[in-house]
Amino acid sequence: MTLFLALGGCNTTPSFLGDDASRETSVVSSSISSGQANDITIYAVGLVGTPYRYGGNTPESGFDCSGLIGHVYQTRVGVAPPRTVSRLQYWGQTVSSDHIRSGDLVLFAQGDVVTHAGIYVGGGRFVHAPSTGGEVRLDQLNSKYWSSQQVTFRRP
Repeated sequence: MTLFLALGGCNTTPSFLGDDASRETSVVSSSISSGQANDITIYAVGLVGTPYRYGGNTPESGFDCSGLIGHVYQTRVGVAPPRTVSRLQYWGQTVSSDHIRSGDLVLFAQGDVVTHAGIYVGGGRFVHAPSTGGEVRLDQLNSKYWSSQQVTFRRP
C-alpha cells in the first residue's frame, strides 16, 4: 500500500492510454542518436540516490518521476520533454519491448491511467524517482511489482 500511495505523487490529471500507445513498431526513428541515448543512460544512473521530491526537477531540489526525465533529457541532449506523465505518454513514438534501447522512456499504467515513468538503461533495468521519502533508484522491470503493471516504451 505504501508503494501505491507513493506512486500517486507522479500521477497527474488522469489520462488514458490511446491507440498510439498500444501500437508496437519494429523500426522506430528517433531525434536522439545512439550515442546521445547512451549519454542519457550514464547520466541517469549517476543520479541514483538523489532524494525524491514531488514537483522536483533538479539534483539540488530532488526529483519526481517526470522531473527526473526532464532534467536528464534537457541536460544531456538539450531536449525538453513534457513535464507530466500524462503528457509523456504521447511524446516520441511507441517502441515494442523487443526493440527498446537505453535512453527510451518506460511508462507504467494501472488500468488505462498512466501513473509513473522512468528511463530504460538496458539489461531489463530502469532509473526512476519512485516515492515520497525515497530516492532515485535503479529497478528491474521483471520485479514482482513492476512486472504486474502495464508498461509502454517510448522513444523521443
